[in-house]
Amino acid sequence: MTKAVAKRLKALRQRMSNKGIDVALFWDPDNQYYLSGFRAISYSRPIVYLVYKDKTHYIIPELERDHASQMAEVDDFFIYHEKLQDHDKDTNYLQPLNHIMDDFPKEHVLGVEMDIVPASAYQRLIEKGFDIKDVGEDVIDLRSVKNEEEIYWLEQAGYLSDIALEASFHHVRAGMSELEFDSYGDQQLLETASDEYPDLIIGYENWTCSGIERSSMPHLYSSTRRFEQNDVVVHSRQVWINNYRAENERTFLIGNPTKEQKKCLALAIEAQRVGMEAVKPGVKAKDVDIASYKVFEEAGYGEYIQHRTGHGLGLSEHEEPYLRFDNDLVLQEGMCYTIEPGIYVPGAGGFRHSDTVIVTKDGCRSITTYPRELEDMLFPNH
Repeated sequence: MTKAVAKRLKALRQRMSNKGIDVALFWDPDNQYYLSGFRAISYSRPIVYLVYKDKTHYIIPELERDHASQMAEVDDFFIYHEKLQDHDKDTNYLQPLNHIMDDFPKEHVLGVEMDIVPASAYQRLIEKGFDIKDVGEDVIDLRSVKNEEEIYWLEQAGYLSDIALEASFHHVRAGMSELEFDSYGDQQLLETASDEYPDLIIGYENWTCSGIERSSMPHLYSSTRRFEQNDVVVHSRQVWINNYRAENERTFLIGNPTKEQKKCLALAIEAQRVGMEAVKPGVKAKDVDIASYKVFEEAGYGEYIQHRTGHGLGLSEHEEPYLRFDNDLVLQEGMCYTIEPGIYVPGAGGFRHSDTVIVTKDGCRSITTYPRELEDMLFPNH
């Protein structure tokens, strides 16, 4: 067993002991990977990871047997099947789960991820008379502070995202589609990753929203819409390598933007800068959000905010810490999150940069470094 997985399981078991939990059951793929080193491509066939006081088990479909046997740090597997020849064996994941639960003493206390466990499985646990406690919040807490290895992979993801942004921005012109703009970054990302990181799993997702109407909606997939002269464009990209993610977003202006559009983008850049400066260990997550909010509020644009200042990153696209006005979570060295305050102004467009930062002992540092100042985001008519 690797030192990282052994350390994580030890920390989890201590929390289980503190809560009086005998066995913890995990459905979330990111939690399973964090605790075992195994991640499948698809979870349409449910997978359950069980952590006991002294062993671990996986319930997996037969087609994942070889992959899990190679990657998972686990003591034993319970397999279910979906082919005719095995119709007399377990054919869905609830059957081996029932067999396992039948062997549990009735006084066992089970831990589950309350926000994730399927209702059907939860109902079965209740019907069998087990006491149930939440263990999901404990893994969230463990995952929120990254170790040196995790930070290394986050940094590599940030580096690759910068490479992709640079390639796309090199080709900005009116008349190209959002998808075409994305494709330049995609190609450079995949080429660089293949050359510099052999034998690793790397993925990405991105979206580009151009024009006043589309840029004003924070989350839209890239489309075949073509950039026009005097467009506002928001480009967002997440890259993950070895399962760890970084996010990199920029808003840019094509042609001759209005004075208000320049002002709005400058405000978003300033709000991000203020948010970054607010970060240090001991500060509450809400204080970062409030600091960024005040920049917009004092400029008269507070009503155009639609979302929190940022979210955590790591194995998941969004995870703790959430930088929002009501989160009293205290930031710690090693936490990772985005800072992405934005405003969405009718008649002007949407304006938001996002960078991924790591909390350091006395502040934070950005692991995404593509230029972010206003003058860097102006692209004259071509």
